[in-house]
Formats: sequence, structure tokens, C-alpha cells
Amino acid sequence: MKHKTFFWFVLPSVLAMLLFIAFPIVSVVLQSLHVAHEQVIVQVENCGPFGCTQSTKIDTDATEALRAAQPLGRWAGLSTYLDRGHLAVAEVGAEWRRATSMGEFLGRLVNLPFYNAMFFTLSYTFIVTPLTLIFGFAIAVAVNSAAKTLRGPLIFFTLLPMIVTPLVGSLILFWMVDARGIIGAALQWAAGDPNLSVKASTPLMWIMLMVYGVWHSAPFAFIVYYAGLQTVNKETLEAAVVDGASRWERIRYVVLPHLLPLTTFIALIQLMDNFRVFEPIVSFSAQAHATSLSWAIYNDLGGETRQLSSAAATSVLTIIGVSILLSPVLVRTWRDFARK
Repeated sequence: MKHKTFFWFVLPSVLAMLLFIAFPIVSVVLQSLHVAHEQVIVQVENCGPFGCTQSTKIDTDATEALRAAQPLGRWAGLSTYLDRGHLAVAEVGAEWRRATSMGEFLGRLVNLPFYNAMFFTLSYTFIVTPLTLIFGFAIAVAVNSAAKTLRGPLIFFTLLPMIVTPLVGSLILFWMVDARGIIGAALQWAAGDPNLSVKASTPLMWIMLMVYGVWHSAPFAFIVYYAGLQTVNKETLEAAVVDGASRWERIRYVVLPHLLPLTTFIALIQLMDNFRVFEPIVSFSAQAHATSLSWAIYNDLGGETRQLSSAAATSVLTIIGVSILLSPVLVRTWRDFARK
């Protein structure tokens, strides 16, 4: 392909990436380096029949003029990143000096808002992602081994969690784990505790959020793996059978190496999605037990007082976290591509 032809071919994609990805990221970074202007307070004198009194009030005109002159706010540099709501550098240093062991230090660290959200986000990501890969592959192998007449209905029912809107799916599970729901009542019966409540227990709420995450994401892994299973070389599998390889050995030495590129692809998608976990926390009303980085951004942007700089700083830290998380997989993929 000629350079000129290639240029016009990729130009729409490049422009779209600049418009919808690069420019918004630059805007968020700039916003994170500024904070909202403080309101201009002036003293006024109120005089009446009984004398004069001094009071303060907000000078609306001066405040609006200041905001109009500097719409991004006043320059704050990295102070938002370093405050207690984010990296909390001063608080972390104080806790490090007070702690007598690493376990005690980490226990105190998760009491800080950002690290609490980071702890849940990483726990959710590193538990849900591998379970999604395992269950997705297991379901794909099972459906691929089923009779052809059953595969259609099996594929349909397996894809239902992915078809259902995430908010609706999480609400359904939320009602089921209620004390009056089927899962909540079953847990009370199994534990022998009529007062057991998933919604009131932090460990049970974490487990329920992760169960939902696997339930919702496994169909995506299943459909990708199922498509990959159709491309496995039949002659290689037949040769393995002739050589006496068991079913597990055929999967381990023939199928899994063949599906390794797909595993990398699914892992990348799931790592990005799981690191941005948000809908289950809102749907389960679980913010008292679990908060994520995405929920922290939502919380900063909600309410009457919108903390734009705080939300922007958390967004930038989330982007950095996703980049660090994906870098090992991307580097390995690049090395494998470079060898070819």
C-alpha cells in the first residue's frame, strides 16, 4: 500500500482517537492540576435604628468574574494528588512511622479513602479475571463436547448474562441475596442463623460482588474460546488420541497452546473492565462495604458540590493503574510478535 493511500486510510481513525481519547485525557490531566476558586468573601456594614453591625457575605459578582477569568480554577499543581483523599503522602508517612509491622501498616493504610478503593479494585480484578478465564474455557469445552442438537440452546442460555443489562442483572442478584430472597434465605438456613444478612457483612458483600462479576463476564470468555475451539487442528487431536493421550493431556498440550493468543486477548479486556468496576457497587448499594476507583470518581462528581479536580485526579490515577496493570501482558505480546 502506498504511503499516501495508507495515510488517508488511517486518518479517520487517528482523528477519532485524538478527538475522543487523547484530547479528553489531556483535559482531565489539566483539570487535575487546578482546584476550584474560593468564593470571594467581603465584609459589609449593616446600619439600623440601633446602630451598625459588621457581617460577611459572598461577593457573587467578584466570584463569577474570577471564574470567568480562570475557568479551569486556580493552579494547584500536584497538591490534589498528594492530599488525604488520594495518595495521602503525609498520612502514609505518619502511619509508617507509627506502625510496628508491615501488617499493621497495611491495615491502617486501607483506612484511607484512596487506598481502600484501590485495595478492593485490585482484589476484584485479580480474583474475577482468572475465574472468568477458567469458567469461560470450561463452559466452552463443555458446550463444544455436547451433541450438536443441544449446542444452540446451550449457547443461548450461556450468553444470557452478557445480554442482560449489567444494572438489571446486578439488581436481580441483589434482590435474590436479600433476607427474603432465595439466596439470602438459603444462606440463613445453611448457616443456621436467621439474622445472617449478606448486605450487612463486608466479606459476604465482597464475595457477592465477585460472583456477579464472574457471572456477567464469563459469557464473553466463553464465546471467544468457543470460536477458538472451532479452529483447533482436528488431525493433531486425532494424532494425540492415537498416541494414547488422555482428554486432559489433549487439552493441556494441544488446545491450550492453540488458544494462548485468545487467552491474552480476553485477559487484556477483562483486566481493563474489572479495574473499572462500578455498576455492581451502585446496584448492590455496597458503598458502605466496598468502594472502587470508578465509584470514587462518581462520588466526587455527584451531589451539589462537584469536586472536579478530585475526580480528575482519581481518573488520572486510574489510567496510570490500568497502564501498569496491562504493561506486562503488552510487553510479552510485543516480544512474541517481535520473534516472528
